Amino acid sequence: MGERIVVGMSGGVDSSVAAALLVEQGLDVVGVTMRVWPWREAADPAQRFGSCCGTEAVDDARQVARRLGIPYYLLDMAAEFDRAVVGPFADDYRAGRTPVPCVACNSDLKFGSLLARARAWDAAGVATGHYARVARDPATGRWLLRRARDARKDQTDFLWPLSQAQLAAARFPVGELTKAEVRERARRLGLVTADKPESQEICFVPDNDYRGFLRQRDPAIFSEGPILDVDGQVVGRHAGVAGYTIGQRRGLGLAAGRPRYVVDLDPARRAVVVGEAADLERTRLIARATNFIACAPPAEPLRIEARIRHQHAPAPATVRALDTGSAEVVFDAPQRAVTPGQSVVFYRGDVVVGGGVIARE
Repeated sequence: MGERIVVGMSGGVDSSVAAALLVEQGLDVVGVTMRVWPWREAADPAQRFGSCCGTEAVDDARQVARRLGIPYYLLDMAAEFDRAVVGPFADDYRAGRTPVPCVACNSDLKFGSLLARARAWDAAGVATGHYARVARDPATGRWLLRRARDARKDQTDFLWPLSQAQLAAARFPVGELTKAEVRERARRLGLVTADKPESQEICFVPDNDYRGFLRQRDPAIFSEGPILDVDGQVVGRHAGVAGYTIGQRRGLGLAAGRPRYVVDLDPARRAVVVGEAADLERTRLIARATNFIACAPPAEPLRIEARIRHQHAPAPATVRALDTGSAEVVFDAPQRAVTPGQSVVFYRGDVVVGGGVIARE
């Protein structure tokens, strides 16, 4: 039998097929589900899949493992998840940022804690159902993160913090397949997850109500403050900065007679700043906690395409590393709703040059 690989199984079709493909390759596959949150099951089965650690997801992952003939384990990683993902999630909203919790989950848990456990089991690496690809650059020897063949499903923007050591151990078996091909393989193999609906929600937030989740965790996150226009004039009141995000239009409670958008969040003043659509446009941003994968941090401007949210089409730009572990990104054309806390990811073609977290300047 080939090398041992631990597969993170969420109970969805992508990780199920990832495990199946590795079994087909003759590898020694071990299935694992990380129980990261005490999930409250939704009544509607179509909504339950949002819980990547719920009882239904665990049952489905276990059934898939049994079907594939591989060992399966359920790991309690709730304490690690709270420390690495949920705590920073709440801290970001408290600070007026809009976080992407999947990024920390991937780097700190799936390819952090889980990878460490896999090493202890003499495994060569960890596989997931992410739509991404890993390759080694023969010229430099660096491990590269590349976009998935199915561009519509690409998830490299959730994986940009992975280090060279993590990428060397990462396996993304479905990265060469389209979503339709993944489902067809699952049906052919008789996997119970073949036609499961996809989740678009945060796995640990019941009913996708992040405001309710934050209120329950720390009611002090929501404190009243002024709604200001871009000239600093008070135009209304809000119930808490954490309830808003850059670009938001609905739910402002303003009778302005014209559309207004959230253009800034100022937690120091507990203020939400609103303006016109044009006030949302930016040509420059600073990214913190940057990670360059394909090259060393570029001291001179490097031409890239930059993606500032999951559904954003990468836009032509230049990136330049700063001395502080940050980077400056300058776009060729203004971009709408550059949001602190979100990821900015740098691409050259299908190669991920690197990424960072958008900072509030």
